[in-house]
Amino acid sequence: MTLAELNLPGGPFTIRQADASDVGPIVALLAADQLRASVESIAFEDRHPYELAFQAIDADPAQLLVAVVTTENEVVATMQLTFIPGLARAGATRMQIEAVRVRSSLRSNGLGGAMITWAIAEGRRRGAKLVQLTSDGSRVAAHRFYERLGFEPSHVGFKLSL
Repeated sequence: MTLAELNLPGGPFTIRQADASDVGPIVALLAADQLRASVESIAFEDRHPYELAFQAIDADPAQLLVAVVTTENEVVATMQLTFIPGLARAGATRMQIEAVRVRSSLRSNGLGGAMITWAIAEGRRRGAKLVQLTSDGSRVAAHRFYERLGFEPSHVGFKLSL
C-alpha cells in the first residue's frame, strides 16, 4: 500500500507498507549498519526468525513497517512505527519510531528527513500526541539529525537483553 511519494535527489521514492518480499532487503539494510552487523544476518538459512517477526508485525494494527522504494521497487530505506496507547499524559497515544535505516549511498539527500517528517504526520493522523525514538549513544551524527528535526534529548534510555 502506497503511503506517500517523495521527489528528492536520487529519487523519486515511494513510502509504502512493507510486504513479505521486503524482509530480505530490510534485513540487509539493518545488517549494513556497523552497530548491528554482528547481530543481523542476511544468510538464507537465517531468514526464518525475520519472516516470523514480519508476520507478527504485519498482523498487528499498532505496527507499521515501512519500506521506501525506488521506481524499480528497490528497497532503499526503512523504519518501523509503533503506536502505544497509554494512561499517562491524559490517555495519550505515543508513536515510537524504530530501526530507521537509509542506504548509505542515499544519505544526505533529504530522504531520512522526509521519512521522519512523513512519520510525524502519520502519527498525528493516527492521533498520537507524542513521538519518541531511541538512538545508540555513539550515534552523534544521528543525534544532530534528530535535533534538527525538532526532537529533544529529554530522557535517558535503558535496555536489558533477555
